[in-house]
Amino acid sequence: MLLHLDFSSDIPIYIQIRNQIVMGIAEGKLAAGEKLPTVRALSEECGINMMTVSKAYQLLKQEGYIQTDRRAGAVVKHPEKQTGPRPETIEGLKLRLSELRLAGMTIEDTLKLCRTLYEEGEA
Repeated sequence: MLLHLDFSSDIPIYIQIRNQIVMGIAEGKLAAGEKLPTVRALSEECGINMMTVSKAYQLLKQEGYIQTDRRAGAVVKHPEKQTGPRPETIEGLKLRLSELRLAGMTIEDTLKLCRTLYEEGEA
């Protein structure tokens, strides 16, 4: 699994791992039933502590993106249809929209950007 971690970022490494796996699932790069690397293998591949990877996997499991088993390891879970986005997702979107507004983007430009990014994820 190829992750691009930014060690100089303010975003914790475990969150970067979580975010990239979620995006991989959404973009179809990671399919339901696909095995993820073991905690040990991913930590060695990325040059990070095993506890960091474990924390990311625990968060992904808690959020329902993966399932874990002592024998099978971590496996991408078939996404369940949700009744809507989680509250923290909405709050994050509000923050990003505020940043775009402050950067001078119009609603039309923002919607165009959203459509482009959404469609890129479908490719």
